[in-house]
Amino acid sequence: MSKSELVNYIAEKAGVTKADATRTLDAMMNGVIKGLKEKGKVTLTGFCTFTAKEKAAKVARNPKTGEPVSIPARVAASIKAGSKLKDALNQA
Repeated sequence: MSKSELVNYIAEKAGVTKADATRTLDAMMNGVIKGLKEKGKVTLTGFCTFTAKEKAAKVARNPKTGEPVSIPARVAASIKAGSKLKDALNQA
């Protein structure tokens, strides 16, 4: 599902305009980003947990040339599904 499809779904289910649904979705995504930057973790109980993880710098190899490539240290986001999400995906 693309962002525009999700916006359409939210607008339809919540009975709001697409503009309102877009602003709501953007606010939610910005809230998750802010939470990850400030706290390192955002939990939507039963749905999922977003976590910011520190990744150390490393040297990798270019698969085409075999030459070493330096990858700088960075912060990556990870997501872990909650019980309600897992159950919903595994229902028949």
